[in-house]
Amino acid sequence: MAVFVALLRAVNVGGTGTLPMAELKALCEEIGFTDVKTYIQSGNVLFRSEEDEKTVQARLEEALTRHMGTSPGVILRSRGALESAADHSPFPHAKPNYLLISFLPDAAPRDALDKLVAPGGEEVHIAGREIYVHYPDGSGRSKLKLPALKAGTSRNLNTVRKLAEMARELEESKD
Repeated sequence: MAVFVALLRAVNVGGTGTLPMAELKALCEEIGFTDVKTYIQSGNVLFRSEEDEKTVQARLEEALTRHMGTSPGVILRSRGALESAADHSPFPHAKPNYLLISFLPDAAPRDALDKLVAPGGEEVHIAGREIYVHYPDGSGRSKLKLPALKAGTSRNLNTVRKLAEMARELEESKD
């Protein structure tokens, strides 16, 4: 059985898309996913499924729509993809909690950086389906504008590393 990491967009952030993690876990179990684990309150869930990625994505989005009235958006990644994203950070000098990796459903548009506004000295790097943003003063007060980020969901480097670690542990446990 494959291990999937689902990153939900706009869940429990800024008062929008409230979804307690216990409900997310129960929802995943109801639709047949096994060994379900959540991590922190921002819509991170790991599980096993015998189904392919496309089917897993569709089933989870359908279940979320039934439960919440709309799907917040689901980005799936494997352990390997998360490890690769963490290991290939273009900003090794950045504090892990000041480096956000935005996971996109598809590759970023080629002209994505043309619309970048980074008044706080933010650094941005695009790598396929990930966009790395280093916020030298933190993301909370940043005035960064990059429309390509809207399609994805962001996690700081610490969270990405932890999710990859949890996925590895799940893969190494019973199949």
